[in-house]
Amino acid sequence: MTKRQVALLCGTLVALFYAINFSAAKEVTPDHIGPFGLTWYRVVVTCCIFWIISLFVGPKQKVTLKELPAIALAAFCGVGFNMVTFMWGLSLTTPISASVLMVTTPIIVAILSAIFLKERLHTMKVIGILIGFAGAALLIFLTASSAVGSNPLMGNLLIFVNSVSYAFYILLAKRLTQKYDVFTLMKWLYLFGVLFITPFGIQQGLSFDLSEASTTVLLNIGYVVLFATFGTYMLNIIAIRTLRPSVVAVFVYLQPLLATIIAVGLGTDQLTWIKTGAGLLIFSGVYLAGRKPKEKQLGELR
Repeated sequence: MTKRQVALLCGTLVALFYAINFSAAKEVTPDHIGPFGLTWYRVVVTCCIFWIISLFVGPKQKVTLKELPAIALAAFCGVGFNMVTFMWGLSLTTPISASVLMVTTPIIVAILSAIFLKERLHTMKVIGILIGFAGAALLIFLTASSAVGSNPLMGNLLIFVNSVSYAFYILLAKRLTQKYDVFTLMKWLYLFGVLFITPFGIQQGLSFDLSEASTTVLLNIGYVVLFATFGTYMLNIIAIRTLRPSVVAVFVYLQPLLATIIAVGLGTDQLTWIKTGAGLLIFSGVYLAGRKPKEKQLGELR
């Protein structure tokens, strides 16, 4: 296989691993372990793995004291608050609704880029943002009464908040990734993540009884920790090194499709017309928001 084929395979596996994560995590939380406890295990184990690997791989970079606040803020948005709201929301809503709402992240990034990076919002992007948010609102509020979950409305809102948090993380991490090696940055991000999540998740994490857990529960927890957290990041590195960022981003849109197929196949969720319609609106919004204005396209052709 060529390097490009390997990279494409890695990108596909990342989308697949994330898609399975929606059903795997839903199988164990909140019935077997609290969402905060599962998040705590997820971050603590991944943090240990990154610190151990950094001892043998990559340059030995030092992080300056003045950079720690920026790394801590990125960790809060991308590891701490992001993962807590995701697991908490997923425990209350359904895998399909959660996976579709996650696709709003590119739209939120476009808004934040316009606010903080002064990027221009052209007409088509504004229309795309409005359509995407209309789809998100439809999914959040109209599926609340029919979805299978203890509190679908709250769960959907938390998943949306998670997308906002992750969008902030993307902007914050952009500068940090240009300055620090991948393993140096990740080990510090996850270390701060452990500090943020421990007060919320340690009680639920320690109260989980391994001796009483079934093999299926343990396998699902292991999957969430190793494959959906550490594994996805490592595979993404391989894809990003070879493929253009725009190509890598396309794999994000595979997640709802794969998550739906997996959730329906496993019987953990049902596909409805509301979810389908909301998903089409969100995808349309993302497509329009990501299109370049015609004058820019013409300029690139000249």
